[in-house]
Parts: sequence; structure tokens; C-alpha cells
Amino acid sequence: MQETTSSVSESLKAGNRVVAFGIAAIVAILFGAALFLFLNLPDANEFNARVERLFVENNNLTTGAEIKLLEILAQSGTSFSEVLQSYRVVIFVLLVFSTALLVAALVFLVMIIALNRRISAIQRSGIQVASLMISREGRAVYINDMEFQLTEAALETLAVLAEARMDDEVLTGAQIESVISGRNESDCEEAAGATRVKRLRDALGNQLVSELLVKTIARRGYVLAVGKDVIRMV
Repeated sequence: MQETTSSVSESLKAGNRVVAFGIAAIVAILFGAALFLFLNLPDANEFNARVERLFVENNNLTTGAEIKLLEILAQSGTSFSEVLQSYRVVIFVLLVFSTALLVAALVFLVMIIALNRRISAIQRSGIQVASLMISREGRAVYINDMEFQLTEAALETLAVLAEARMDDEVLTGAQIESVISGRNESDCEEAAGATRVKRLRDALGNQLVSELLVKTIARRGYVLAVGKDVIRMV
């Protein structure tokens, strides 16, 4: 148990480092891209400076039409600088938004990978059941601190599997059907018992819990993946 805890802690630390490095890399890349864009955008006052040079270098533009043209150019330069400034704001907002999206995507990706690893570990080791109590009167099963209400048929199937587990037996579908129905095993079909097991798993609800609690052993049958000493029937 100590080795498992140490392994989990190391995995968590490694995952946290990956997230931290990933976020830092994303921020650094986008910051570099933003710096490159802003440095290569034209100066907002460049157009106004060119118009001013026209005024300075062309003192002979004295007619009303020529002066009007220069005024229009000056107004255009002002409009250009305002539009360029708005572009800067839009680019900044888009970069912030893309940074947030990439960071969120990285975090979710790491969380999914970690969750898949945890599920794989659970599938390999099975569910750690500290207590399993079957209450026929209440038609319920208590797994650790979780209560599952069952139908009469599902409760019978679980009780048969629990008794078989206490005897270290693995039951086939035909044997399960035989015990519950009271008929000879030769008169029972494997599919009937398999259907009862499927209904029990459906009654338990959580697919992961049900699949790991009621395990299928290839070419042998079905068994409860719990210790004999944790089973109680009342």
C-alpha cells in the first residue's frame, strides 16, 4: 500500500509539472506572437506624418482645392490611426482569448489522461470493497457506504453469487439459473443465467461498479470480486 501511495503521489507531481510547463510554454509562445505582431504593425501616426511632410514640402499648394485635398488627407490619417488602434485592441483580446482556450484545453487533456489512468488502475485491481451486506427484507445491497435498491430477481442473483463466493465457487449462467429456479442444471440455459447477471448489473446502475463487482471469468462463469469475509446477508 505504501508503494502504491508513493506511485500515485509521484504521478500527481509529474502531472502537475506537465501542466505547469505546458501553461508556461503556451503563454510564452503567444506572448512572442503578440510581440511580433505589435512590433510589425505600422505606426498609427505614420500616415499623419506623411501628410505633414506634404504640407511642409509643398508650400506652393495654395489654391482652395489643393488645401481642401490636404485637409481630407489629414482627416484620413486620423481615421487610419483610430482604426489601427482598434485593430491593436482586437488582436490583444483575441490573443488573451486564445491563451485561455489553450490553457483550458491543456488542463482538460491532462485531467482526461489522469482519469483514464485511474480507471485503468481500478480495472486492473478491482474495487476495494470493505463490506457488502445484502438485505433481503429491504431488497437492497450495501457496498461500503453506498446503498443500491434492487429488484427481487436481481437480489436473488446477487445472493446466489455471494453464497458461491463464500464457497470459493465460480458459477456458470446455467448454474445460476438452476439455483434460482430450482430446476436441474441440465434443463437450464446459459443465456438465462447471463440475462440474470445483466439485469443485476443494470440494477446496480454504475457500469464501472457493476462490471468490476460482478466479474466475468472467460469460459468459467461469474464471481463476485470481493473478499469472503466482507459478505453479510440479513
